[in-house]
Amino acid sequence: MKIILTQEVSGLGAPGDIIEVKDGYGRNYLLPQGFAIAWSKGAEKQVTVIKRARSAREIRDLGHANEVKDQLEGLKVSLKARAGDGGRLFGSVTPAEIVDAVRAAGGPALDRRRLEVPGTIKSLGSYPVRIKLHPEVTAKFDLNVVQSK
Repeated sequence: MKIILTQEVSGLGAPGDIIEVKDGYGRNYLLPQGFAIAWSKGAEKQVTVIKRARSAREIRDLGHANEVKDQLEGLKVSLKARAGDGGRLFGSVTPAEIVDAVRAAGGPALDRRRLEVPGTIKSLGSYPVRIKLHPEVTAKFDLNVVQSK
C-alpha cells in the first residue's frame, strides 16, 4: 500500500514522505490515527504543502540544531505538578507540559512530537528527556518534577 505521511513516524519517515507499507499496517493503524493519507495523484500534489509547512517549523540545518542542542543541555528545566503523599502525581506529565516548561526556563520552542520520555512520569523527581532536533542531532536534558504548593 502506498501512503503519504502527514506526521513523523519513527522508523518510517517524516511528513510528506511517500512510502510503501503493508496493507494492514496502513489501513488499520496509520490511516485511522491520522499519521498518513492514502496515495493518489491529487494527494501527491499536497506533498509540497506538507513539506513547506514542515520546513517552516523545523530546525533550519545541522549547525542550527547543534546551537539549539547546546542551549537545551545548559538549561535547568523544572516543572511544577500537583502531587499527593509519597510524591505520587495526580495524573502524569505530558509532552506538551514539558515543552511549556522548557519555554518557561528560557529555552527554544520545541515540537512535542519529537520528545522521547522514558515511560510515563507519574512521580516527583528528576527524569532524563531526549529530543530529536535533526536526523543527526539528539539533545538530552534533565527534567526536574517538583511539587506545586
